[in-house]
Amino acid sequence: MAKQFHFIAIGRAAIDLNAVEYNRPMEETKTFSKYVGGSPANIAIGASKMGLKTGFIGKLADDQHGRFIQSYLEGAGVDTQGLVTDTEGHKTGLAFTEIKSPQECSILMYRDEVADLYLYPSEVSEDYLKQADYLLISGTGLAQSPSREAILKSLLLARKNGLKIIFELDYREYTWKSAEETAIYYQLVAQQSDIIIGTRDEFDVLENHLGGDNEASVKALFKHQAELIVIKHGVEGSYAYEKNGKVTRGKAYKAKVLKTFGAGDSYAAAFITALVNGESIGTALKYGAASAAIVVSSHSSSEAMPTIEKIKALIAEQDK
Repeated sequence: MAKQFHFIAIGRAAIDLNAVEYNRPMEETKTFSKYVGGSPANIAIGASKMGLKTGFIGKLADDQHGRFIQSYLEGAGVDTQGLVTDTEGHKTGLAFTEIKSPQECSILMYRDEVADLYLYPSEVSEDYLKQADYLLISGTGLAQSPSREAILKSLLLARKNGLKIIFELDYREYTWKSAEETAIYYQLVAQQSDIIIGTRDEFDVLENHLGGDNEASVKALFKHQAELIVIKHGVEGSYAYEKNGKVTRGKAYKAKVLKTFGAGDSYAAAFITALVNGESIGTALKYGAASAAIVVSSHSSSEAMPTIEKIKALIAEQDK
């Protein structure tokens, strides 16, 4: 039987406050625009805009920001049956972005005691997960308890019910206590995941060493559940490794870069959409790279997620 959702994402949903004033430090910036943020939320929004049926599991603060996030998700076509409202007074996570130049962008995060990190295992529904083909896990949700245990529960339930697991590494150093702790939980999830997506730097975090080698990374992970591993190298493009030994390289597309953040979420949304739609690995890499190029050329992340038509148009233009 066909499932109700192509994938359900679990983890962080927050508020992005992006600087409206470009080419200046945050100390001098006075105006910001508000958007929904958080990697798994962005990916679910992006994939929904590209035509997939997506759902979301997470915890929102019982405040104006929490209600803004829920309303935006629903307006973007993301199912919110898995959302829980916090009753313990935790607030919505905030991310202020600074755009000094296209090459100098930074994010100032407020992540202490935020609602999304207080998702309890008891608040993850097996019946809800059973309605999806894939579960998408974002690494940030593993940083603290009880969110960590909630995500591990979702993984176990997904495995039990035959869902494929996508692990988007989404590493944010400021939410973790140590590199050793990060590597332990990243390895636990990576070893149970069917598809793993991240930057080369994020794979170094997973392995707890710098300067890692792609071949060594995939060899170790292919001893476990993984069937497909995507390692991104920024402007140098990305590589998709399949368990059967096939390697596909994808190029990066040119962009009029406004800021650097948002690229990873848009890449994942488009790559996953292509796979679900039965496209080849090579085409999925193109979708991901084109989507990333569109979003880094735009002010927001969630709001700027492109349609499939826009992705195909960029690919057609630059592949001439």
